[in-house]
Amino acid sequence: MLFNYPTLASMKTAILANGKFPEHIVPLNILKEANSIVCCDGATVKLEKFGLTPKAVVGDLDSITDELKAKYSDRLFHFPDQNSNDLTKAVNWCKNKNIKNIVILGATGMREDHALGNIGLLCSYAKLGINVEMVTDYGIFTPILQPKRFESFEGQVVSIFSPRNETTVTSLNLEYPLVDLQITDLWMGTLNKCLGNWFELNFAPGPLIVFQSHI
Repeated sequence: MLFNYPTLASMKTAILANGKFPEHIVPLNILKEANSIVCCDGATVKLEKFGLTPKAVVGDLDSITDELKAKYSDRLFHFPDQNSNDLTKAVNWCKNKNIKNIVILGATGMREDHALGNIGLLCSYAKLGINVEMVTDYGIFTPILQPKRFESFEGQVVSIFSPRNETTVTSLNLEYPLVDLQITDLWMGTLNKCLGNWFELNFAPGPLIVFQSHI
């Protein structure tokens, strides 16, 4: 079963990071159907090869070709600050343009340190008031700041990550129930499964990052 994520229908802007270019039908369809695409620096090269055009190219611009710099000179946004990565620069650019619904693609699949860093930043983006999700070839990462019920399907893999050791989590409708569990290590909330078409997470304090598999 391929899950039809209910939230993605509202997503209008895709940010393409310079990780592994998507191969799965879910992220590829999001890329094709997005109203606009913001590229993180060198991801522009990959988007060009795919046959699509970015609305904006954002970053320190150290990995985009001179040819593409010339081609997209009217939509280059250079932010040389090294205290944030290109993905955060792209998210901040969207926020400054009052773009609040964002799906991030291409943020994993290559260097593991980059992937972990990008996933870990999701909660920071949510705290900015942005409705953000990260879609990979395997599933979707969603940051949540408040308790939430998720649409799902029976057997969907669900993993839960907590940036804060003091966060206490209780789950409903998961195969391995969490009851006032403090997720003090990354592995502790992983590889659970949904028992039906929904599951719920109650927790305090937040945030959490939730992964749901495509199949």
